[in-house]
Amino acid sequence: MATASARLEFRLTPAHKVRIERAAVLAGVPVTAFAREAAEEKAERVLREFEATTTVPSEFFDNLIATFDAPPCPNATLSEAATRLRKTVVRD
Repeated sequence: MATASARLEFRLTPAHKVRIERAAVLAGVPVTAFAREAAEEKAERVLREFEATTTVPSEFFDNLIATFDAPPCPNATLSEAATRLRKTVVRD
């Protein structure tokens, strides 16, 4: 494990400071460690969310792309709705 030598400072309200200090005491860790671990956990969650990838089999991907490229085929219900729309809506 690398030695921690980089610094990160931030300002907070007195109420937030008291809250963080109380939580650190309850967790049984120094305030610095508590704040560092909380920031590291949050950073990990955010990075994991934004760097997430979904892996699918190539056949699934090929079918998905083919579906996007194919013209849509209206079904009977959609065709009936379009006919009703043309009869109902008057366009100037």
